[in-house]
Order: sequence, then C-alpha cells, then structure tokens
Amino acid sequence: MKKNTKTGKVVGLGLFTAIVVVLQFLGSFIKFGPFSITLVLAPIVIGAALYGTGAGAYLGLVFGATVLISGDAAAFLTINPIGTIIIVLLKGMLAGLAAGFIYSLISKASSLAGVIVAGVVCPIVNTGIFLAGCYIFFQEWLVAVFGTTGFVTVVAGLVGVNFLVELGINMVLSTAIVKIIDLGKKQLNSKTKA
Repeated sequence: MKKNTKTGKVVGLGLFTAIVVVLQFLGSFIKFGPFSITLVLAPIVIGAALYGTGAGAYLGLVFGATVLISGDAAAFLTINPIGTIIIVLLKGMLAGLAAGFIYSLISKASSLAGVIVAGVVCPIVNTGIFLAGCYIFFQEWLVAVFGTTGFVTVVAGLVGVNFLVELGINMVLSTAIVKIIDLGKKQLNSKTKA
C-alpha cells in the first residue's frame, strides 16, 4: 500500500471515528423507552465499505466504547458490569465486521445490493447480539423486574421497535451511502495512481 493510500485511510478512519462518536452522543438523547436509537450504523457500513472489514470492526468497537462512555448502558452496568461491557463492545464490533464482510462479497456484483444487504445485516447483528446478551447476562434480573410476560414484551417490543428504526434509517440512506462510497473509492483510486 502506498504512503498516500495509508495516510488517506488513517484520515478517513479518523473522520468516521469522529462521526460515530458525535452521532452516538446525539442519538443518546433520542429515547424509545429505556433504549436510545442508534444513528451510527450507516457510518459504520460506509467505513467498512470504503476501508474494509477490519475498519468496520474498528468503527463498531468505537461505537460500543461510546455507548459505554455516554451512559446509555448505565442501567445494565449497575447490574452486571462485565456482562454489559462484553455485550456492548461485541455487538458493535461484530455488526461492523459483518457489514464489511457482506459488502465485500456482494459489492463485486452490485454496489447498491452490497450496501442494502450490509445495511440490513448490521442492525440484525447489533440487535441479535444485544438480545443474546440480555438472555445470557440479564434474563434473571429482567424477569424479576418485569415478570416472564413483561420480559418478553419489554425486550421484544422496545428492542424490536429500536431495530426497525435502525433498519429503516439504513434503508432510507442506502442510495446516499452508495454515492458516498463511490466518491470515496474514486478519491482513494486517484490517490493510489498519483
């Protein structure tokens, strides 16, 4: 990799890191019940598409760390700090990793299809890991607080709506995301040739 390409990647990842942090802090003010809406999945998909699967995992990890710092996970941290840290960091990292991997596979045939599928996979992995983590680390506490029926209603209802909002944001932004990726790739290619 040429020096200009490495520098461009570092600068690009720095920009996406800042975008993820700012959007997560802004998103922490938009609440649906106890959960805040995640606005950072689209930048994670874009970063993964432009800079690769590792960049997607890194940006997802930044997202998770920002969730912990912003206080969005405070209620869970008081109950099981280790479980919370594992869930929050893992769900972000795996969502970015999966988005990058899926995009790299599908975009060879169609950039738009790659973005759409990566944009669907990212919130599925993010929400899926969160739900698995709730089951593993917090089921007993959630059942004690909400009862068995309340547990299912709260988790499925609130997390389900949050997932649909995240998925909707990614789908609405898909066309714009493809244009951003195409511009970014043109910029990267022009620096590689220089």
